[in-house]
Amino acid sequence: MGRSNGVALGAFLVAVAVALSAVTLAKGGFYIAKHEGDTLHLMQMVLRMAAGDWPHLDFQTPIGVLAVAPIALIVKLGWGIGQALLMSQVLVAAVLLPAIWWVSHSRFTPGWGALFGGFSLVLILALVHGETESSVSFSMHYNRWAWALAYLAIALAVLPARGPERPVADGLVIGLALAGLVLLKVTYAVAFLPAVLIALIAARAWRVIGVAVLAGMAVAAVVTLMAGTPMFWLAYLRDLATVAGSDVRAQPGLALPAILSAPAYLGGNLVALAAVILLRQAGRMREGLVLLLLLPGFAYVTYQNFGNDPQWIGLVGLMLIMLEPGREIRNAMGWNVGKGIGLAAVALFAFAAPSALNLAYSPFRHLAVAAEDYSAILPGSGVHEDLFTPTRRVERVDGKVPLDGPGSPFAAYVDPTAREDLMVTFQGEELPICAIDLGMVTWFRAISDDLKASGLTEGKSAFVADILSSFWLYGAFEPLKHGAPWYYGGLPGFENADFLLVPLCAMSPPVRAQVLEAVEDAGATLNEVRRTETYILFAKG
Repeated sequence: MGRSNGVALGAFLVAVAVALSAVTLAKGGFYIAKHEGDTLHLMQMVLRMAAGDWPHLDFQTPIGVLAVAPIALIVKLGWGIGQALLMSQVLVAAVLLPAIWWVSHSRFTPGWGALFGGFSLVLILALVHGETESSVSFSMHYNRWAWALAYLAIALAVLPARGPERPVADGLVIGLALAGLVLLKVTYAVAFLPAVLIALIAARAWRVIGVAVLAGMAVAAVVTLMAGTPMFWLAYLRDLATVAGSDVRAQPGLALPAILSAPAYLGGNLVALAAVILLRQAGRMREGLVLLLLLPGFAYVTYQNFGNDPQWIGLVGLMLIMLEPGREIRNAMGWNVGKGIGLAAVALFAFAAPSALNLAYSPFRHLAVAAEDYSAILPGSGVHEDLFTPTRRVERVDGKVPLDGPGSPFAAYVDPTAREDLMVTFQGEELPICAIDLGMVTWFRAISDDLKASGLTEGKSAFVADILSSFWLYGAFEPLKHGAPWYYGGLPGFENADFLLVPLCAMSPPVRAQVLEAVEDAGATLNEVRRTETYILFAKG
């Protein structure tokens, strides 16, 4: 852990951060290729927080305040939403760079430390959520940021120091990283905290634990003061409980058994289990136990994240390299355990490489996009016209409608109950089954323009019977107090709404059906005040 190695490592990490940041910002705007719905959802939260609202207190979301605060801060300073999204990643990378350097320097040899630190920066600065699809998207940025924080806490807890013990530095990084996970996406903290704590207890790292606890308490105190009330934490727990009990998005991808046994994941899972055995055979009893305890958490986070991208695989490979025994050890079968651990690490690197390369290349892919093929997501918004989506996704408005209804050629071949979750009768009227498939920006814009022209929406708010409620971004209505930018269940904010907006072709027909059923159960008095080919507007009595 020489001084010259630390300086060289620091210079390398700064160079990586500066290079990726420069490439990210060089385009002068943000050109996403997909996930407009997620982007509109995030924009609602960012603009509300920039205007003074707080997540959980003023609007419902399971996403932590740290996922929004860096972007909202930059918007509040006058930046457009597109550049603010990009600049927030640069800000997060700059804030975490000292911690990334410390973990890379104190737990890894110089070359492997450079790889660990470099990829941690890639996770923060990438412009795609992962997987292998060649595209650009900011969707689920908080998952990438959370993985970077998890890397820091797990590596410090599992790997032995490669020099003098520095319990204060280790405890600060672990405590702040875990607190960051709580405030970013609590799933990560729940999944990894037990294993991290057991790792530290097994190492008798009492000072590290003490410093980590104090650091976490300090973060909690600062957030409470900034939020202005300790009720922030109760509101956060309420939002988490709402989402945990929701059937709107019970799982964003594959089922948990598939995460354990599907072909895309089974190889990595088996190699990781083999690594546990090999570590124990090499005398790394504590490290083998902790890795075994981490595996369920890795699987759960992978299951819970959209895309089911197992970003833990590369981290485990890097840790295995550092845990290879310094002498030859053979197990009962005569195998060289050290070489076995190395081979397991190589196999994990192979499994991790496609997603890692996609993440690393995404800023360069963004730089190369043809700007003339894109259109603004918020046209006419001035400073916020720096966020773009492909024009072909704006100029086409496609929907999904059933072709097997009564009287169709297919009616005799289908089960009429197969679409029960989509069918809804509201106010004595059976609504059409139709889902928006493409052209979301135009859909929101057209309906919003019509609402504005009606003269009914100025200074008013609406509860939208759909999964997204982004009409106010296009000038129709005001943000709904205590509403949900992304619907998970119940009727959050309905009591504060002036109107109920019912799309006739919804983004999510099952959500529309669920919302309208809840409205009828609530016994709300509604009066129809406007009807077009795209929506029905009800005033609350």
